Amino acid sequence: MLKFSHLSLRRGAQLLLQDVDLTIHPRQKVGITGSNGCGKSSLFALINNELHADSGEFSMPRKWVIAHVAQESPATERSALDYVIDGDQQLRAIEQAIEKATDSDNGEQLGQLYLQLEEADGYTANSRAAQLLSGLGFSQRQLNNPVNSFSGGWRMRLNLARALMCRSDLLLLDEPTNHLDLDAVLWLEEWLKKYPGTLLLISHDRDFLDSVMTHIIHIEHQMMTVYTGNYSQFERIRAEQLAQQQVLYERQQREIKHIQSFINRFKAKATKAKQAQSRVKTLEKMELITQAHVDSPFHFEFHAPDKIPNPLMALEDIRLGYGDEVILDHIHINLQPGSRIGLLGHNGAGKSTFIKLLAGELKAQSGRAEASSELRIGYFAQHQLEQLHPEDTPLEHFFRESQRLGIKATEQDLRNHLGGFGFSGDKVESKIAPFSGGEKARLVFATLVYQKPNLLLLDEPTNHLDLDMRHAISLALQEFEGAMVIVSHDRHLLRSVSDEFYLVADKKVVVFKGDLDDYRNWITEQKKLAAQTINNSSVSGSKPEHDGTKMTVSRKEQKRLDAEKRKLLKPMQNRLAKLEREMEQLNQDKQSLESTLAEPNIYEAEQKQQLKELLQQQSRLSCAIEEKEEQWMLLSEELEGMQ
Repeated sequence: MLKFSHLSLRRGAQLLLQDVDLTIHPRQKVGITGSNGCGKSSLFALINNELHADSGEFSMPRKWVIAHVAQESPATERSALDYVIDGDQQLRAIEQAIEKATDSDNGEQLGQLYLQLEEADGYTANSRAAQLLSGLGFSQRQLNNPVNSFSGGWRMRLNLARALMCRSDLLLLDEPTNHLDLDAVLWLEEWLKKYPGTLLLISHDRDFLDSVMTHIIHIEHQMMTVYTGNYSQFERIRAEQLAQQQVLYERQQREIKHIQSFINRFKAKATKAKQAQSRVKTLEKMELITQAHVDSPFHFEFHAPDKIPNPLMALEDIRLGYGDEVILDHIHINLQPGSRIGLLGHNGAGKSTFIKLLAGELKAQSGRAEASSELRIGYFAQHQLEQLHPEDTPLEHFFRESQRLGIKATEQDLRNHLGGFGFSGDKVESKIAPFSGGEKARLVFATLVYQKPNLLLLDEPTNHLDLDMRHAISLALQEFEGAMVIVSHDRHLLRSVSDEFYLVADKKVVVFKGDLDDYRNWITEQKKLAAQTINNSSVSGSKPEHDGTKMTVSRKEQKRLDAEKRKLLKPMQNRLAKLEREMEQLNQDKQSLESTLAEPNIYEAEQKQQLKELLQQQSRLSCAIEEKEEQWMLLSEELEGMQ
């Protein structure tokens, strides 16, 4: 078991946990929740022996094997399959011992080692690793590709597979779904349900927490409180506790009134589609969920657009692609007021490409696209976080935005608006440069709301955001009067705000007649069909079509296209390598600094000034690392899309 006794924990000068008494028992699956910065990741660092308690004790069984996801992966030539199998260190140790015993011709030792190999499931290692990689979205032909051939997002998946490969007693996962598409999230959910060890999971994905967790630990006010059950059960208990706080009663009632008005409006058309029925069930829980988040610092709503033309945009027989490569074809869609579309589909199928078309960032290769002259788009994508001016403050950013939009706004108006997104006090006048990914995402979303759009395009809007902010977004989107198209791996958000789903697959964008449960079933059927195709090809002795004639057509033309692609990719790959070197140096600097901070004499009175400077330096390094990591992720994803 994991036992915390009168434990207090600091990160630099900040007190994160104080006098915590708590026990986590074997085989429990525990979700760790709390606002950003409350100490969730520091708790993992404590368990991993990377941090030490300031007072009190933490203990766990000495023989327990801990598995966690590495934040970096080496640029190695080792194959993806071998890299994942390396996660089972015990197995690799047995294999190395077998090699030595074979070289020394020690038959008795070999017999014992082969018995250990069998007990460690060594003969199924390749198969188990391949299944992990397949579940996380890797194709069969990618298994033998070197690790350094994958982009940043896919390397994070490799690191996750490597952690899952480890036959661990304790598995630590910090936001594992952030780099996954919905298909991989659903697969991981099923895998974790069967995991036999103790699981600690940090996540802001409500459906994921509901499906997998047996307990919830909520961190708040430097305390850790354990709740039995999944996230919804935690919300019920927390709602009952918060409902007793009379000072918050009026705010709670306002939230409930908003939700109830939406339910009344929505029930009239609940029989039109299966997904509508599913959404009504979700809305019936909303009053309870609102109570659980009644003390959230985030409160905002979309203002009614000045005009909502009909249609907002019409696409007829659109083709999209890069060069000769067609990504999507024969797209027909009309976006009308009230359209609420959730996009489903495998990673790389073209969802983000479709969003970029609607946003005007990509031009169609053919077909007709007509947008109303009164169309006003609000577009949220991760790359916009890096387009914020780092030397601006949130207040300066909004002064510039109000001037661009021709809005006469007082400083107090802007402060009030920013307050709804958690920016108040000194934060309003702080430089954007050191902001976390979550803070930048909130600022971009605040900007989007301020623009009064009549069409919202949201590409993974909840990455970096905690549960309170996700809930606030869900409420605001339910009241939004314009049209919306959203891509998200957050099923709760999709279910809450989408009236209909479109499936992006096989270069098409078509209506999906079903809800998210039906989509899970569709994924299962697709995997069965793919496995059946591979089996049939193996039995007949023939190769899959993509390995046959199609690969040999116009080799000269293919070589020319490959050369052009390499020419385009080279500068991006160089930039990616430079970022990796910079991150490595920053992490080394930070590690050295934290070693200094771990020395007891630095906290003596005469060292006060030096301690202050070291803590400031630590803060600057943390911000710089986070900024480089976000640049690296964005560039990696862009490179991945081009490859």
